[in-house]
Amino acid sequence: MAEKLVYNASEVAESLGICKPEVYQLFKRADFPSVKLSERRVVVPVDALKRWLDRQAQEGGQ
Repeated sequence: MAEKLVYNASEVAESLGICKPEVYQLFKRADFPSVKLSERRVVVPVDALKRWLDRQAQEGGQ
C-alpha cells in the first residue's frame, strides 16, 4: 500500500487529536497548509502538515 500524500479533514482531526470543527477553523487560517481541490474537498499534504506543526512548536503556537 502506498504512503498517503494528503489527509482529509477526519484524518487531520485524528492526527492532531482535535474535533473536525476545529480542523475546519484551521482550514481558514492563512498559515495552515490546506489545499482546496473543489468546493467541498479540502486536503492537507502530510509533509506540509508536519512542517506546520514544527513551526508552531518553535513559535509556541497561537
